[in-house]
Amino acid sequence: MCLSVPAKIISIEGDMAQVKIGGTTLTTGLQLLEYPKIGEYVLIHSGFAISKLSEEDAAETLKLLQELGEIDEQIRNSENTI
Repeated sequence: MCLSVPAKIISIEGDMAQVKIGGTTLTTGLQLLEYPKIGEYVLIHSGFAISKLSEEDAAETLKLLQELGEIDEQIRNSENTI
């Protein structure tokens, strides 16, 4: 299964960008996007920004990923009690 994660572009230098995902900053390639701008949200997959998305869509996706993490933790905790 492949998963891309929303991130906000915080700086651009050439065809590379610093992006922020929660409290983490990563370097990602911008070669697959047309005219990326600081402040835009992008989907990151395998070290590349693969598409742009709205701030609302980014927030909703991050919320769902957080909920999945919480569900996974609950499952692991319940497996440890069996």
